[in-house]
Amino acid sequence: MTTTALRHLIDGSWIEGTGDRMVDVNPSRPDDIVAEGAGASAADVDRAYRAARAALDGWRRTPARGRAAVLLRAADVITTHRDEWGRELAREEGKTLVEAIGEVGHAANILRFHAQEVERASGEVFESPTPGERILVIRRPVGVVGAITPFNFPISIPAWKLAPALVWGNTVVWKPATFVPVLAMRFAQALEEAGLPNGVLNLVNGTADVGEAIVAHPDVDAVTFTGSTKVGRIIASQLASRGIPFQGELGGKNASLVLEDADLDVAVEQIAVGAFRAAGQKCTATSRVVVQDAVADEFLRRLAERARGIVVGDAVDESVEMGPVVDAGARDRVTDAIGRAHGYALPVLAPEPYRSGLLADGYFVPPSVFELPADAPGELWTEELFGPVVGVRRASTPADAVSLVNDSEYGLSAAVFTTDLSQALIAMENVRVGVLHVNSASAGADLHVPFGGTRSSAFGPKEQGAAAKEFYTETATVYLKG
Repeated sequence: MTTTALRHLIDGSWIEGTGDRMVDVNPSRPDDIVAEGAGASAADVDRAYRAARAALDGWRRTPARGRAAVLLRAADVITTHRDEWGRELAREEGKTLVEAIGEVGHAANILRFHAQEVERASGEVFESPTPGERILVIRRPVGVVGAITPFNFPISIPAWKLAPALVWGNTVVWKPATFVPVLAMRFAQALEEAGLPNGVLNLVNGTADVGEAIVAHPDVDAVTFTGSTKVGRIIASQLASRGIPFQGELGGKNASLVLEDADLDVAVEQIAVGAFRAAGQKCTATSRVVVQDAVADEFLRRLAERARGIVVGDAVDESVEMGPVVDAGARDRVTDAIGRAHGYALPVLAPEPYRSGLLADGYFVPPSVFELPADAPGELWTEELFGPVVGVRRASTPADAVSLVNDSEYGLSAAVFTTDLSQALIAMENVRVGVLHVNSASAGADLHVPFGGTRSSAFGPKEQGAAAKEFYTETATVYLKG
């Protein structure tokens, strides 16, 4: 397999970094090196900010339609390379090939959406109490944006952050997750090929030190981040002390609620999709289930049977349903949590860790399901493990079930399975999440509607859809009189 030379895009040039050496490996086959090279340093981040600041005035003055045209051309580049880059994504990150190709195509569609969104109304006109005057509310780019993106959606999350940032006239300094530099380079290459001016987007690959340098830099005007709640709160605190806007899409501990009237075939399949697709490494993945007593035994039997049949293997194998977690640390952390769960929970399906062959050599974790006691839920109920593990609890009534769904510091996503419209409406009113699915998996987000959570799952304005411009622009009220 080909090893890609790791590079950084600063002021329109692809350069070698001046930081520590980075090695990007295939989580399905860790002896396969996907990319390697020197990471960025604080000096590289400083160069990136200087380039972004220098490019800002020219880019923000470019007509919106001209900025949108760059995004449309980049979308075409991505579409042309969809299958090729999808295979690279599966190899680099561990998402199955079908999902990986789909994600690349989705990234192209995100660019197209925001290219069209900028053609819509961007301000408002109000009447004035003063004769001969109108009051206008206009939008302007916020400036130089620092962007820090995660590994689990290595091209679509960058797309939904960078597309609105760029189309509304901002410039960007971007650090992707350490595990996915190749897909970041591909995305930047698409924008470069589409004619994005030098310095408008600057890509700096690296470890956490690079992210810290992005946040701490004196030239940053706003920061957007997707990652853990712990890190997000640290960033938010640092930026708040300097008066810098922050947007954080943070952790989740997402629940699915199965009521006694639910279609169990639908519930089992959608919960399996939400829990085990992408090896549970989605911020919206299902990791908790609340099921009513009347159907609990049958539901657990069916979910265990469905999970047992999941084909686990090399992510680029088209027959595989679930690939690896992203690295050895993630594998060991999730495996250790499964081991501890045996001390306080009933293992409905909890296979032993893989001991031989490809699955033992790679970073694979078998799908697991535990029933948790009411009085001692343990970490499977409270902690975001980011792996293919589900904790299940029983509830006697729909009201008790909703209370258990809300029993979390997080509030990103949830699902409710019911054939009773009244129960669906009750869930809409009472489940405290930013994204609620009725009779579909908790995982998933569409590009044209707002995305984000509540409580410990989010900070700042929502992402995606028309809501995206709320973070990437600032408003000015103009009193206009001839």
